[in-house]
Amino acid sequence: MLNPDLLDRAVELLRRGGVIALPTETVYGLAANAEDELAVRRVFAIKGRPATHPLIVHIPGAEHLSQWARVIPDEAQALAKAFWPGPLTLVLPRTARATDAVTGGQDTVALRVPGHPVALEVLRRMGGGVAAPSANRFGRVSPTTAEHVQQDLGGDVDLVLDGGPSTVGVESTIVDLSSGAPAILRPGGLATEEVERVLGRAVPVRASTTVRVSGSLASHYAPRAGVVLAEPSEVGQRVEALRAQGLRVGVLGPVSLSLPGDVQRFDVPGEPAEAARVLYARLREADEQGHDVLVACLPLASGLGIAVRDRLSRAAAPRKE
Repeated sequence: MLNPDLLDRAVELLRRGGVIALPTETVYGLAANAEDELAVRRVFAIKGRPATHPLIVHIPGAEHLSQWARVIPDEAQALAKAFWPGPLTLVLPRTARATDAVTGGQDTVALRVPGHPVALEVLRRMGGGVAAPSANRFGRVSPTTAEHVQQDLGGDVDLVLDGGPSTVGVESTIVDLSSGAPAILRPGGLATEEVERVLGRAVPVRASTTVRVSGSLASHYAPRAGVVLAEPSEVGQRVEALRAQGLRVGVLGPVSLSLPGDVQRFDVPGEPAEAARVLYARLREADEQGHDVLVACLPLASGLGIAVRDRLSRAAAPRKE
């Protein structure tokens, strides 16, 4: 836990309209008082994020749900009880406390209780909610350490709280419970199978929905280098084809991959939870080495492997600069 004086300073900054970097178990967040519209607008400006792209409100505990959501289905209560604090975000019909600045003008609000002691203590001391998207420029690789935040945002942030490396490493799973049957709008740090186990039914992952949520754009989580996706059996062939074009090629994948000796590998383990934990750090390392393109070995499409595949697919999507 951080020095209490530093935590007090963070809370005071939030109450006065400041913007701070807050560690969570998923990624570091760029946090502002969710009820301070000017502070929230500053978050959008720092990130370069479209104002219609909604934010997730982080709250101290499930007992605060009714302050932000006017309808809380039994299934939302069950998921909150099972997985909060943790990498789960619930989308619910909003109360007036959730402003258009946070929701992007929608009638829904995304809510989460983070599973990091520093974030929870700041929220507890503040007694309210903070809007906290990832603490990086919009569309780029999310930060999982305080150093990443400093590299990306520098003096644009009033305070960076260092809570160590994020232990989950990818953003939260977003479950929509705002109308009818539940659906996953963004795979993340909580496996779909775990959501289905608690709810006792299949929960679809929606590629298309009328509800806008964080991290749902086709191109997102992108390093400066291009990203090419490959199944394990295709990696070597993709590497050789790209090298033949005169490109400097790196590989994101497990040590078990057979590669030419002069190709730099950035170890992303085959075990999905470990892959999720280190993915963003490896993408950043590859950028620092100046590669033109990264060949990303896709993990199995199960458990947290679904979230890793989602992030890699968005990193590989054509982007608009």
